[in-house]
Amino acid sequence: MKEKIRRLMLKPARVLVLGIAGIILIGAFLLNLPMASNDGQSIGFINSLFTATSAVSVTGLVVVNTAEHWTLFGKVVIILLIQAGGLGFMTLATLIAFALGKRISLKERLIMQEQLNQFSLSGIVKLTRYVIISTLIIEGIGALLLSTRFIPIYGLKKGIWFSIFHAISAFCNAGFDIIGNSIVPFVGDPIINLTICGLIILGGLGYTVYIDLTRNRSIKKSTLHTKVVLLITTLLIVIPFLFIFIVEYNNPKTLQSLSDGEKVLASFFQAVVPRTAGFNSIDVSGMTSASIFLVIIMMFIGGSPSSTAGGIKTTTFGVIILSVISVLKGNQDVEVYKKRIPNTLIFRALAVMSVGLLLVVSVTMALTLTENKPFLDLLYEVTSAFATVGLTRGVTPDLSLIGKILIILTMFTGKVGPLTLAFALASRQKECKGKYRYPEGKIMIG
Repeated sequence: MKEKIRRLMLKPARVLVLGIAGIILIGAFLLNLPMASNDGQSIGFINSLFTATSAVSVTGLVVVNTAEHWTLFGKVVIILLIQAGGLGFMTLATLIAFALGKRISLKERLIMQEQLNQFSLSGIVKLTRYVIISTLIIEGIGALLLSTRFIPIYGLKKGIWFSIFHAISAFCNAGFDIIGNSIVPFVGDPIINLTICGLIILGGLGYTVYIDLTRNRSIKKSTLHTKVVLLITTLLIVIPFLFIFIVEYNNPKTLQSLSDGEKVLASFFQAVVPRTAGFNSIDVSGMTSASIFLVIIMMFIGGSPSSTAGGIKTTTFGVIILSVISVLKGNQDVEVYKKRIPNTLIFRALAVMSVGLLLVVSVTMALTLTENKPFLDLLYEVTSAFATVGLTRGVTPDLSLIGKILIILTMFTGKVGPLTLAFALASRQKECKGKYRYPEGKIMIG
């Protein structure tokens, strides 16, 4: 009996959840210290817990202005929490193990497998090493590009600090900023906008895609996973870009006052950021209801597996859309790029989407009872929290105590939920292959 309990306690999914929770609590304790706030007073545990959860889950929702409220100590804690959340606590532990020359145990490999969203232990340590190195290189290049604009504006020290902070925040798809008003002051700056967009896209593609493209050096020779990720990612950028540009073109609250070039840049930026990075270069609260609803859908979908992004993932959405197309065509199998998608993956995708949708709907309904805000704004807030995006229509600072707790739980669930659920389903499907099957029954659909 004791052996069974011990094994239950050491399940990788449980270790992963507890590890993330541990980092959040440490961050909350540090941010709750008076030295973390500019006014020299504690922000309160719930507010510090909210900020720490938002940072570790790489969400970006904030109850106070990050630039104005936190001291340098507080901002350093936040960016370290973002980096920890983006890399994952087991990746950080592996980095320390590499530095100390320590051997990676089987248990640690299993946890790394869970964290990196891999279905095989083969090459997992090599993948983790690749994750660490590629992350530092991409963030370094991003910081270097941002520094060409921030240093002339803010000076050497402040410019370098701003460049590093926003490069990490963008690549980890966090959306925290220390400018004070996100990227709104730089709405027409192509270097800042395109660099941040590039970091967000790279952070949302997933490390397995990098490795596959590096190994094969051709999209045609790449795996089905890579092809689907690139296809869905491209569509989820191009379609929202065109939609936002057309719908918001004459909106006096968003694009109307900008030049045509700035409108294109701002539309592209706002098409990229719902991929779970909560930056904004225009007033989000001024966008039309049609654009807001599109952004909610984009946030819910999110980025790709084994990336720093959240949401139900591009591949989940892609599999469901391909399944619908297959049914409409009358095909028995779901096929794409001359490959057949197995039914187990289709069922898993439906389960992940359904659970995510149920969570968003449930929390939104709860907030309609506790918060005096428009329904669309609350749905926007909850979807942003679940998909670890960080965009808000001004709801976050005004949340009640219960509202803050609900959003904290939603951000935490959004960070660990879909990933853990996918693996739980995969394991359960392997364990529950029965020796017999019941006869088919007929149910009318539609």
